[in-house]
Amino acid sequence: MHPLDNPIWQSLITTHAHFAETCKRARKFPHEVNVLAGFAEPSHENYDSLASLLRPDEQIGLFLQEPPDLPAGWTVIRNAPLLQMLHEKSTALTERHPEFVQLTHADVPEMLALTKLTNPGPFRPRTYEMGDYFGVRIDGTLAAMAGERLRLPGYTEISAVCTHPEHLGHGYASALIAKLVDGIYKGGETPFLHVLPSNTRAIQVYERLGFTKRTTLHVVGLRHDDFPNPDK
Repeated sequence: MHPLDNPIWQSLITTHAHFAETCKRARKFPHEVNVLAGFAEPSHENYDSLASLLRPDEQIGLFLQEPPDLPAGWTVIRNAPLLQMLHEKSTALTERHPEFVQLTHADVPEMLALTKLTNPGPFRPRTYEMGDYFGVRIDGTLAAMAGERLRLPGYTEISAVCTHPEHLGHGYASALIAKLVDGIYKGGETPFLHVLPSNTRAIQVYERLGFTKRTTLHVVGLRHDDFPNPDK
């Protein structure tokens, strides 16, 4: 199996292993970091191990190669195709913007507000710790942002690409992606990202920037209704 066929698990057993909450062959990120979880393979035993890591009412997200085959006790909140795109052109991209700023803990309230408004995917108070995040400020306000999420040997995921509705049409998202792509290549890795197939506008932008369609996974949102570990 290619590492990108199971990117959450590969991230949690390698570059992001220091984040991992673990039970047997299941791992998840802390609730404050993000909603993602994974396992070596989607067996009923591994789903049971994952359930033991959850808090009451906690929702998690999985990237699977096939639709989920769940043991008892799980509720599917979301099940949708997820397009994975890979960047394989290591030449420098030319799109730039002079207002790039690196985002830190001090920017978290604005990052949370922008992602809540634009919904690029789940973003938590500690998501920024997963990699480098950059933004564009206009008159002091965070107008656009993007950053790195899953990281595994040889690959870094670009995520949380979003622009405030009042600042669309200026190319901020493309410029931020270009900056991240260049930085990832300079670090000796290859950029990849995930996008819903229905988001055709974003896919066109990503293709123009050099990303190609690699595979389609399933993004599955789950909640467990029984809690083997009531102390979590």
